[in-house]
Amino acid sequence: MGDKKFGIDHNILNQYAEEIKQISSAGAEVAVVIGGGNIFRGIQASTEKDSDRVQGDYMGMLATVINSMALQMALEKVGLQTRLLSAIKMEQICEPFIRRRAVRHLEKGRIVIFGAGTGNPYFTTDTAAALRAIEIEADVILKGTRVDGIYSADPEKDKKAVRFDTITFNEVYKRGLQIMDLTAFTLCNENKIPIIVFDMNRRGNLKKIILGKRVGTLVMF
Repeated sequence: MGDKKFGIDHNILNQYAEEIKQISSAGAEVAVVIGGGNIFRGIQASTEKDSDRVQGDYMGMLATVINSMALQMALEKVGLQTRLLSAIKMEQICEPFIRRRAVRHLEKGRIVIFGAGTGNPYFTTDTAAALRAIEIEADVILKGTRVDGIYSADPEKDKKAVRFDTITFNEVYKRGLQIMDLTAFTLCNENKIPIIVFDMNRRGNLKKIILGKRVGTLVMF
């Protein structure tokens, strides 16, 4: 959203495309999972009167496809080859998700964008990211947020919150920190996929991570 209240800020979109181009040029195989909260959040359907959570979740999945298509355009504008794979079939605009096809695209140096979440209601974008990461055997999940890592409390509300450079999965459980939804977090823990939580809006952060520099917070075993 950038500075907007909703929708897509093309300046932010173009910034993300440039950041992704940098790490792709450095040799990283990149897959992207995008949420749809800037357009619609499925959880709204469970809190608003006369609404349906399942229908709302599907609307949220379609919102992620809109964002995915927008990112795809931005990436191709900076000269990258992309493939958009969706958990919900819509052949006119994207390929259906097939694990082997996704891996092959990555091997060919294409940026793979996963849209429509898991294709199932009641599962978040975080869970989709964790599931896809496991399926393509990703080395790490990079969770881009508005803050520069994991804190002992919400840094936007508590000025005394302390940032962690590293933290273990078990410690996150013990402290009750909400890094991502519990299903997604447990999937990462059980399948030994580390997570780096970092500020996506700070230019250069993605490249620094790929180069092995300390950015954000590493969740490890």
